Amino acid sequence: MKRFSMWALSALLLASCATGEKPTASGLLKSNFQTEVDGKKTDLFVLRNANNMEVCITNFGGRIVSVMVPDREGVMRDVVLGFDSIRDYITIPSDFGASIGRYANRINQGRFTLDGVEYVLPRNNYGHCLHGGPNGFQYQVYDARQTGPQELELTYLSKDGEEGFPGNITCKVLMTLTDDNAIDIRYEAETDQPTIVNMTNHSYFNLDGDAGSNSDHLLTIDADYYTPVDSTFMTTGEIAPVEGTPMDFRTATPVGARIDDFDFVQLKNGNGYDHNWVLNTQRDITHKCVTLESPKTGIVLDVYTNEPGIQVYAGNFLDGTIMGKKGIVYNQRASVCLETQKYPDTPNKPDWPSAVLRPGEKYNSHCVFKFSIN
Repeated sequence: MKRFSMWALSALLLASCATGEKPTASGLLKSNFQTEVDGKKTDLFVLRNANNMEVCITNFGGRIVSVMVPDREGVMRDVVLGFDSIRDYITIPSDFGASIGRYANRINQGRFTLDGVEYVLPRNNYGHCLHGGPNGFQYQVYDARQTGPQELELTYLSKDGEEGFPGNITCKVLMTLTDDNAIDIRYEAETDQPTIVNMTNHSYFNLDGDAGSNSDHLLTIDADYYTPVDSTFMTTGEIAPVEGTPMDFRTATPVGARIDDFDFVQLKNGNGYDHNWVLNTQRDITHKCVTLESPKTGIVLDVYTNEPGIQVYAGNFLDGTIMGKKGIVYNQRASVCLETQKYPDTPNKPDWPSAVLRPGEKYNSHCVFKFSIN
């Protein structure tokens, strides 16, 4: 794999020399992201701060393509999974780095009832609707406007009936790279009919920067409870304590320490960690809810949100068939996703925090990914 990676890097350098185009710090070429999808132009947008941190984003799916941060030795490392070109994002089904919508996570059997009307959605995951369906926001082209060297505004109009969801909604994703090495993401939406909205970012983080196993990554989740799932990954409606289970990350624990304990039925059902945790932070954006740390590089990722939950997915279904940036093969559990959100299937569980958006209201969701060094 290393030999192929060197070949891919050499090919990239040759391509950049041939065109005179300067690659980004992560080795990406903007020209590889410039095409048209359904008549809308795609591109690569580059954010940089005063510390030379770099974040690259494509408006195809509002995807974070690369994140370059320094490790404890000052070496810049790309800490998210993704592809070198728009072609791969279009042709290879994935959620890498995407701005997910209308509804992040699963809706049971692709059905929900709102104000007495039942809506039927496409079923694309074990009989359920996952991440807004097979043509969710991650496969749409956002309108992009870079308002400064550290800020990108993405907007998307999702029409009434798109993937079965009611209402025309105008969505906005504002991504800001701050000077304290944080990616600040704000989601907004307005609707002309009652509907449901639940957006998130689906970056696959690997803080080693080499897409190796995440088993040594230290994970801390400020949550006393989580929402169990059945064998189809659907939440059961129960809110269960983490105490005395492999779901307890209230103190820093290696991701791989208990992930294969399939005697615990939740890990068997999820094929590892693919669950929503009920955060203790009470939607307070100033309180850290999750920390992920690489002992190898010293890179630390702290997560903040005003949402009630976070889905932690440990890359259980990566299987070595996908080749990402620089020719690196993505094997099982090569990353950790940290998706701030409403709970899965909230529209069918009225006791859980609501995802309903009505005319005259504004949907606001806020997530911060802050990087530092231990």
